[in-house]
Amino acid sequence: MDQTYKPSSQSRICITELMIPSYANFKGRIHAGILLSLMDKTAFACSAKHAGSYCVTASVDQVDFFQAIESGELVHLKASVNYVGNTSLVVGVRVEAEDIASGVIKHTNTCYFTMVAQDARGRPLQVPGLLLENTEDVRRFMEAKLRKDMRLHSKIRFEKKVRELDIFAQLDGLRNERCTLAFDPDYLGKKNSDFGGMIL
Repeated sequence: MDQTYKPSSQSRICITELMIPSYANFKGRIHAGILLSLMDKTAFACSAKHAGSYCVTASVDQVDFFQAIESGELVHLKASVNYVGNTSLVVGVRVEAEDIASGVIKHTNTCYFTMVAQDARGRPLQVPGLLLENTEDVRRFMEAKLRKDMRLHSKIRFEKKVRELDIFAQLDGLRNERCTLAFDPDYLGKKNSDFGGMIL
């Protein structure tokens, strides 16, 4: 078993790109899809440097945009490997936007990409372990492991809830939602329903 270890400092990268008008919507704000593409490329570059091989995106954690990015601003994407498994890596990407005129920098979002290393034939490839050089590295590693464990538990709970879901038994729960039925539940087997076209 390969026991090679690399510090995240060896693969840490920062990519800067100018936000041009073609990246923006009608209000001059950058499309989220543009930013996601840039983050994905940054995560790839970072993970590939650590793995020493091609990497593919396996999943992306929840993406929340704190502030809008405007056309004409510089976007700095900073990435580091926070956690490694056997063939996978978790890369944290921090996005900052800089107003060129004022020099003001704002943190717009942070996202975590799970990448999987592959060999030349597309098979999963073992990656070097992570050498934790300081307490910040330890904190990031532990947080990434916690997110990974919580995501797995959340997925298991969700799938259990889906299996137990009884649509007709829970129709009443839709009363406070902004939806209405376009069909008669009685026709599909729910008896004594008072929904029939009611706006819920």
